[in-house]
Amino acid sequence: MTANIVSYSNKDVATVFDAIADLLEIDDANPFRVRAYRNASRTMENLDDEALSMIEQGRDLTEVPGIGKELAAKIETIVATGTVKALEELQQKIPAGVVEMLRLPGLGPKKVKTLYQDLGVTSLEQLDAAAAEGKVQALPGMGARTEEQIRKAVAARVATGDRILRAEATPTVERVLDVLKQAEPRAKLTVAGSYRRSRDTVGDLDILAVSKKPETLMDAFVAMDGVADVQAHGSTKSSVRLNAGLQVDLRVVARASFGAALHYFTGSQAHNVAVRRRAQKMGLKLNEYGLYRGEKQVAGATEIDVFEALELTYVEPELREDAGEIDQAEEGGLPKLVAQKDIKGDLHAHSTASDGRNSIREMATAAREQGYTYLAMTDHSKRLTVANGLDEGRIEAQMEEIDAINATLDDFTILKGIETDIMDDGSLDISDDVLSRLDIVVASVHHRFKLSREEQTERVMRAMDNPYFNVLGHPTGRILLEREPYEIDIPRIIAHAAERGCCLELNANPLRLDLHEKYCRQAMEQGVLISVNTDAHSTQQFDNMVHGIGQARRGWLEKKHVLNTRSLPQLRKLFKAMRG
Repeated sequence: MTANIVSYSNKDVATVFDAIADLLEIDDANPFRVRAYRNASRTMENLDDEALSMIEQGRDLTEVPGIGKELAAKIETIVATGTVKALEELQQKIPAGVVEMLRLPGLGPKKVKTLYQDLGVTSLEQLDAAAAEGKVQALPGMGARTEEQIRKAVAARVATGDRILRAEATPTVERVLDVLKQAEPRAKLTVAGSYRRSRDTVGDLDILAVSKKPETLMDAFVAMDGVADVQAHGSTKSSVRLNAGLQVDLRVVARASFGAALHYFTGSQAHNVAVRRRAQKMGLKLNEYGLYRGEKQVAGATEIDVFEALELTYVEPELREDAGEIDQAEEGGLPKLVAQKDIKGDLHAHSTASDGRNSIREMATAAREQGYTYLAMTDHSKRLTVANGLDEGRIEAQMEEIDAINATLDDFTILKGIETDIMDDGSLDISDDVLSRLDIVVASVHHRFKLSREEQTERVMRAMDNPYFNVLGHPTGRILLEREPYEIDIPRIIAHAAERGCCLELNANPLRLDLHEKYCRQAMEQGVLISVNTDAHSTQQFDNMVHGIGQARRGWLEKKHVLNTRSLPQLRKLFKAMRG
């Protein structure tokens, strides 16, 4: 019997519908069909009830506005398998390289269609060659700037290969583990690799298992729905490539070797080399099967045993990058890394007042359910018109609304805030009079990304000098796998924050994870607090905190280094000190 990868979410359904719409547009399909899939995608993104739950409850999916019988049938198929025939047929019809072009920033289906039909471009290599020869800028709606951006995007894509966001891999991890647990409930299963180290992107997945029924596990693994290609099928190792392109490897190891194997396959390679060298200096040999003195295994069942035998304290997976962790483990100086349970509140979130999907009360209720004691509402400010940014009058009205809601809450507080734009000259786009009456001010760069390194750095530093500035939002502006950070001297920004006494954000949105871990560590070393925020635009996005915490841990941050591990009284005291 085929094992099923269960629990494909509404977001997965929306992704499939968007992919169908993109490919239909490239294929010159009827615009009404394209629009129908776009609308269905938005409907699924905003649907409160999970389609899977509705199906299990016997509810009719056509009760959802805009979902007819045909779409309902497709939703049922996607929830069960992760794909649908309509998408597979389009993927077979349109070259894979054209589909890959859709992943490049700034290239939507209209431009990809033009490149495909007018230039016959069917791969990234052909696209780069056409851009190099000046053929792209000659196309309608393109131009020299688009051509330059395409070349940079192709180069970045080639550099990152087939890596995907860690957050995108998480549902796959959960589904594969679910299949394996159903097949062999008593098996011990752990995900290793860069996923376990909380890297922001992953190239593949490594799963380790201890099982008395390895054949059962392997058979279920290669037979599960969503497998496009079985690359290997053995008794102790199997490899598959999923429909989405992600490679997943499953290894069954002996219980006595599990810790050594987990350490080995978690990596990083540089960390593993450093640990093996230490073992050699101690007259030992370390490999994926265990730690040996001669032919005798002295450790290997658990990672803790391996580290202790090497006279090291346990190194958390997020620190295993050969960035000084071995020396610190030898000296007993490793940090006690921040954990999600340490977070007391979220200091960057949006409501329907600007571009969020939920009301202030709904956001507060969801934050409270996360176990938080406070939430800062930081809707966009007026300069960001595309996000319906708030001017001074609307901010005043929102403050009154927050006061009214707070009056109904006993053990939770909504903080009055704003995400104000940093203008070209470094000023903030909300008057100081209004800023002075807010609890928190997050300031961010949302435009003029092309300034020189010096200009951008000076611009942000001037903003930080505003007495009401508290937190620099998503400090480098990067969008993972899509947009490189803008040119800015973050070490200078950190030094200025230390002098000024303000904070930097680690934005937990999986597309951002901005600040990079190396800058988190630099900030920590200079006494600059990091605020780990989700930048949530809906109640569901509070769940992204887990990704921010993973990044914070990679940056060696402890609880004391993170702003929003403070209680509300401690937080208010800090904000008061920032204003002098």
